[in-house]
This record gives sequence, structure tokens and C-alpha cells, in this order.
Amino acid sequence: MPSEHESPMDFALARQASGLTLGSLFALCVRTGPSRVALEQGDRRLTYAELDARTNRLCHHLAARGVRRGDRVAVLSENRIEYVEVLVAAAKMGVIAACQNWRLAEQELRHCLALVTPRLILASPRHADTAAHHADVAPRLLFGPEYEAALAGASAAPVPDACDPEDGVVILYTSGTTGLPKGALISQRAEIARAQNQMIDLPNTRDEHFAAWAPLFHMVSTDTVYMTLIQGGKVIVTDGFRADELAAIAVRERLGRFTLMPGMIQPFLDAVRATGRPVAGMRWVGVMADLVPREQIAEVTRLVGAPYLNTFGSTETGLPPATRHAIAVGEVPAGLDKRQSSFCRIRLVDLDDNEVPDGEPGELAIRAPTLFSGYWNNPGANAEDFRGGWFHMGDVFVRNPDGSLSFVDRRKYLIKSGGENIYPAEIERVLLAEPRVADAVVIRRPDARWGEVPVAYVVRKDESLTAEALAALCRARIAGYKVPREVHFVPDEFLPRSTTGKIMRHELEKRVDAGG
Repeated sequence: MPSEHESPMDFALARQASGLTLGSLFALCVRTGPSRVALEQGDRRLTYAELDARTNRLCHHLAARGVRRGDRVAVLSENRIEYVEVLVAAAKMGVIAACQNWRLAEQELRHCLALVTPRLILASPRHADTAAHHADVAPRLLFGPEYEAALAGASAAPVPDACDPEDGVVILYTSGTTGLPKGALISQRAEIARAQNQMIDLPNTRDEHFAAWAPLFHMVSTDTVYMTLIQGGKVIVTDGFRADELAAIAVRERLGRFTLMPGMIQPFLDAVRATGRPVAGMRWVGVMADLVPREQIAEVTRLVGAPYLNTFGSTETGLPPATRHAIAVGEVPAGLDKRQSSFCRIRLVDLDDNEVPDGEPGELAIRAPTLFSGYWNNPGANAEDFRGGWFHMGDVFVRNPDGSLSFVDRRKYLIKSGGENIYPAEIERVLLAEPRVADAVVIRRPDARWGEVPVAYVVRKDESLTAEALAALCRARIAGYKVPREVHFVPDEFLPRSTTGKIMRHELEKRVDAGG
């Protein structure tokens, strides 16, 4: 707050002077390294000067269509150079890119689009029909000839930086505990703080590039794309996980943070070995060590010559709260305790939000500049999760005497499958809508390839109902990775319940593990 000797105007000007935006930081990279390669995909390359000109044209085209600061544009596309151009243009204009998960079923995608009311849907030819199906939500602009014509007809003049650090820049969707995705709004301030956090805790130089293979609707790619482009580095865009292509990149390019998720490690190992060449250089590898066989962690670190990241972050928080620890090359870790990230405060709290002592489990609550700005159009979730001025993650930890953090469980029951988050409620709402189902519950099962997968336990009203029928029902209404790997039909008394009748997932897990 201003002191008694300052006027509100003085304070406002000081705040303005302290602000940084993504556009201004990108502009510095254009000025100092215009001929450096910013984006690469296959044989196509864009320098910083070329990317700057193309995104200026995109900004002017969007403005001509009536898109203004604070408006949303939806992106429905696989990873490609044009997708990154939209992310950069959004940062320049103060527009919000709502990054759609093209793996979702039609009903889920319609919810995500309607939630953010976009002015425009930018789509790739691969997803053109899907975008056309949602023409009642917003008109579409297709990457390819239509997009290139739009850019050619627009000015390449610089776009004035009229953004505020708190302007939203992307909306990334998270699974919802009630069964529908939530849109997490991430500001320019948060993206810059996430970049700074990576540079401090997981440093790499601008000559160590980023291979963006994970979908750009995930923070693991989006955050690092922004970091790379305000650092002056190169983003190598690939159309998803293709082991041979990524192996070729790894033996050709020096890489900074290389994302590998459960299920992708062994194919990548095999592909690199098949090249007969050593990895050119890598600073960090991996994510979600908890879900990877420990011998495999040692194997991949030996092959690439880089430590494995023992991460714990989220879409809402970025790399924090606990992504400061890495597993040494060749180490088979005895434990996977985490280290608190830089530049964040955390508390471990009980059900009444009282801080628990060291050694006692508590839900992790965090304050950090990397935090998102809240769930779009979801005041109930915001009030609950930001209560007391802290963001409550729903994850339970114990703080150890040395300050490390041991993960205990998820207060909000969550299944992490191959890099995707799945809440059981997403699946259960589909199962329970089937008239022949009396009750249903979904739990997680460890899986050697994906880390965890969903498994359903169903009480039938009609004995003719089959597991195949339920799987087909799920495939029609939810994303394929959410479809239960197994459906078990059980009597109602098999399901453990609380005194209020709620099915207790953890107790069911124990019963299943014990063979009960």
C-alpha cells in the first residue's frame, strides 16, 4: 500500500513500471538475435525475425475480426508451428488462447468450448470437421492455405505492447472432480514466473533446445515453449510422440529439458539404440518419477547422460511446489522424496486448514507467483481451492526432518495415466447413466507401461449387461485414455462404504490388492 507521502497515482505508476510481459521479453530476443532459429518442424524453420513478423500479421488479422484484449480464441490442433504462433500472438495482444484437448469426446469438447466463449476457433485440417461441428460456438480459421492467406493480407507492423502482467494468456483444461473439465487461466505473470523458476531450479542455456512433442494443450509443453522463446532458444515442434523422430532429434541436437512420460521411455530407449549413435547432449530428462520403474530410471539416465527429474507440479502451479530434485545418472533411487521448489511458500494443513507438525500428513497449500489465476467461470471451485489466500492442491505430504517432502496420497482421488490426469467421476458419470447399472466406482491400478490405469467395479441391475457394452458406452462419451481397462461386475456388498454410504476407494484398493 502507498505510504501517507504517496498519492495513489504515484503508486499506480510504480506498479506499471515494475511490470513485465511475455511480448516485451520476446521482442528483446528478436532484437538481439533476429537470425537465430526460433521454431523448427521437419525441414521448416522460422527465425526470430520471421516469427515476429508472422505473429504481428496474425495479431492484425485477429484484430480485424474483432478480437480484443481479454477475448478468447480456441485452438484445436495437433502440435505444429502455427499453434506456437497463436501462443505468441496471444501474448502480444493480451488475448487468451484456450488450448483444446482434441482427445476428448464430443460432449467433453463442447463443454470446454462453451465454457470460454471463444471469438474464433483456430483448427488444423486434421480437426477441421470437429471445428465445423462446433460452428455454433464460434467460426473457424483453418491452418494451411486459409491461414496463410489471412496472414498475407495483414500488416506485419509491430504490435504495441498494451498488456498487463495479470492478463491471461492461456487456458489449459484440467480434469474435474465432478466429471467435467475445468479451465485453468494462466496469466503472463505466471508464465514469466514459471520460466524464471525453470531457469533457477532446472537451468539450461539458450543453445540447449526444447523438443515440444507433448501436446501443447498440456503445461509441460506450453510452459517450456514460452520459457524457450523468451530465452532466445529453439523450439523443435513434433506431431506427438514418435520414438524414431525424437531419437533422431536427440542424437542431432543438444537439448535442455526433455520430457519423457511413463509408457514412452522404453520405445525411446529402443529407438535411440537403433540409431547406433550417442545422444548429442541433454541437461534434464523425464517427469513423474513416481510412476516409472526405478531400474528404468537408471537405464534412461545412463543412455542420455542426464539426471531424471523427480517432479511434483501441476497445471495450476507450474513446476512448484516440489520440482527441485533430480535423480543422478545411473542411480536406482531408494526413495522419491521431493525438494521444495524455489520462490514458493508451502504449508501442510489438516482438514480444518491448521498447519500440521513435521512428520504428520497434511494437504499441501501453496503461495507462488507461478500460480494460475483461477478456474474460468467456476467461482465455487475458486472459493474452495483458494480458501484463506492459499491454493490447496488436494495432495497430501509429510515434511521430513531434512526438509524434504514425502508424497502420501491424493486427497482428491486422481489417476495419472501416461501423463494424463483422470478423475474417477469423469468415468462414473457415464457408467451411472446406463439404466442397467445400479452402482459403479472407478479406482486406479498400477500399470507397467502407463503408470496407472482406471479399473471399474460395477453393480448390475441386469445380468445381461456386458463389460464390452460398458466399454463401448465409455468410448462414445469420454476420451479413449479414460475408458476403464477392466470392468468387474460385483455384488453391492463387495463395495466398502462409509457410514454415509459413500464408497471408499482406498479401502476398495486394499481389498482388491489383498484378493478379497
